[in-house]
Amino acid sequence: MSGRLLRLVCTAAVAAGTVLAPLPAAAVPEPEPRERSVADLLTDLQRLYREAEEATETYNATEEKLRAKRAEVTRLDTELSRARLSLHDSRGAAGRLARQQYQSVTDISPYVRLLLAHDPQHALEQGHVIGQLARERAQRVGALTGAERRADELARKARKALDDQLTLAARQKEDRDDVRDKLTGVEELLASLTAEQLTRLAEFEEKGVEKAQQELTTSGALADEERGPTAEGEKALEYARRQLGKPYEWGAEGPRTYDCSGLTSQAWAHAGSPIPRTSQEQWARLPRVDLKDLRPGDLVIYFPEATHVAMYVGKGHVIEAPRTGEKVKVSPIASHPILGAVRPDDPSGARGTGRPATTHAQPPALPAPDDGQAPVTEAR
Repeated sequence: MSGRLLRLVCTAAVAAGTVLAPLPAAAVPEPEPRERSVADLLTDLQRLYREAEEATETYNATEEKLRAKRAEVTRLDTELSRARLSLHDSRGAAGRLARQQYQSVTDISPYVRLLLAHDPQHALEQGHVIGQLARERAQRVGALTGAERRADELARKARKALDDQLTLAARQKEDRDDVRDKLTGVEELLASLTAEQLTRLAEFEEKGVEKAQQELTTSGALADEERGPTAEGEKALEYARRQLGKPYEWGAEGPRTYDCSGLTSQAWAHAGSPIPRTSQEQWARLPRVDLKDLRPGDLVIYFPEATHVAMYVGKGHVIEAPRTGEKVKVSPIASHPILGAVRPDDPSGARGTGRPATTHAQPPALPAPDDGQAPVTEAR
């Protein structure tokens, strides 16, 4: 190919490339920040609060197990100390018997000694004493063997209990970190909102609770006539009322701060009827009652996982330690989705029918935004 022809081909190729090359793409505008409604924000906030409370109850359960394990370690250590002291005494007694046996060893049989004795009666009595000593020696050896076995068994149990305690302590730290992570999510969401958004959220949530409360009361799920509390129930209520206005704090059992199950467990402990520490254990282990049979002092359990609890005060209201940032207060019973109710002072101790409130297993329906209500844009 001549140089002139090569130059023509190259020129044509460049021209074709220029013609066929795509034009620069037009600048695509960045999407506007996603606008979020009050209902969306409230749903997220309630989810974060619920996750934090669930993590709190997990922490409380671990703390309760750790407390019991610490008591077990202390008890086993005390028993082990006593067993070792008893073992030391048994070894001392066995040593004394061994020395006595060694010092009284003779080649003359007891029968020959009896024949040669000046006083056969005395020899017989002496033989009786020797027999008694032999039996005592056997008992001492048996006691020593038993003490050694018990000391070994207690030492093994004490080591196992201590290992369990260390494992629970590590799990407690993980649970504590999990609660703090969940609460950080709540704080970050709240910090991203303006004062106006927070006000609208509170109003929107209040409307949702009012609607759920009205639906519950008109459904006939609650009794028409109020029942009176038992003597123990009244004492528990009195204690709970005295805590009104005190701050919520996760993992707290008073006297200055409380979480939900810390309040109910302490109230019933002061009434003389101790109950489990966590809401999940209260739901699992206490006798259940129908909502129609509620009386003041009963406990209302919330959410499908039984992660929240409040004390019924009558007339469709409860005393509760609600959540981080709030204080112990009186709330409508339908403030959260109801799982069921339990009675700490049921004399029968039976679990009862206790049908879960399935009609309220979902969160209370939120009112629809007013027509024309502008969606809330999440603050950045």
